[in-house]
Amino acid sequence: MSNPFENGSSKGSILSFGELLLRICPDAGGEWLHENQLPFFVGGAELNVATALALWGLPSAYFTALPDNALSTQILDYLQDKNVDTAPVYMGGDRIGLYYLTRGKDIKNNALIYDRANSAFAGLKPRQVDWDKVLNGVSWFHFSAICPAISQDVADVCVEVLEAASARNITISVDLNYRARLWQYGKQPIDVMPQLVKYADLIMGNIWAAERMLDIPVEPNVTESGQKSIYLKEAQKSSEAIIAQFPKCKAVANTFRFDAGEGINYYTALYDGDKLHSSKQYDTDKVVDKVGSGDCFMAGLIYGFYSKLSPLETLEFATSAAYQKLFIEGDATNKTVQQITNAIKL
Repeated sequence: MSNPFENGSSKGSILSFGELLLRICPDAGGEWLHENQLPFFVGGAELNVATALALWGLPSAYFTALPDNALSTQILDYLQDKNVDTAPVYMGGDRIGLYYLTRGKDIKNNALIYDRANSAFAGLKPRQVDWDKVLNGVSWFHFSAICPAISQDVADVCVEVLEAASARNITISVDLNYRARLWQYGKQPIDVMPQLVKYADLIMGNIWAAERMLDIPVEPNVTESGQKSIYLKEAQKSSEAIIAQFPKCKAVANTFRFDAGEGINYYTALYDGDKLHSSKQYDTDKVVDKVGSGDCFMAGLIYGFYSKLSPLETLEFATSAAYQKLFIEGDATNKTVQQITNAIKL
């Protein structure tokens, strides 16, 4: 099948919508206290998508909310240097969201602590932002399930902007990121996400996220199988159910990432309403940084479809990009299109 987004507009910018976060990385042994050094990275799931797309030469814009102060100005200058259009950013609120990811000897046991309550983005409310202005010139809008997990107000803002984007026939993508620690305002993902996903043309996640957020059941014994063929069969079943439930959706992508000692077994699948495409499997013995790998995969999907690649070409590019991100410290990729493409052939 040809690119399911072939007839969509790809002349405008790609707007990523979400909260900018500073990731603070103390070491597990407490050496940062003695050395007076605390490593940090500028990120956030949707910003990681935006910076990847900008690196790959696409017109990438970013919406978030930041307090109007000197620190925000420095961050915006930093993003603009990376060719991310920050004109849509809403200036207001009191603080920038943080999270701490303690780096231990075993990457699987890194400790996560959120410090993002009352951030500028969390303080957004409906009817506060001029979406006509923000969406002007946009042809693709991307968000993730992290946004509506923050608060009821932010979930309502998501509905507001998705309605506005859909009314303008903007292509919409969503990453079904699940963050259990964020759903703390009395709602579960299943109470919120179907009302947002119904606007999406492209849905990315995995079979377990689809079950938790969209009530798409997974066979009980699948998780224990450990067999790629069984996982891919379940991916097709889940994807078909998603498209049946959300008819606006043109394609569903699934990622499968399993720990293997210090390494990763990684492969993906894409269902375009006609056929399930599966990527080659990647295996590694050592991972540097898992943060942002899924965001890089999402960016790769957007890049491929925006650039009119075929579904299989899009999937292989996105998978290669995501896999290489595992060896890059920080939230966002630094690999070029050529480097990612070359790695597919290895």
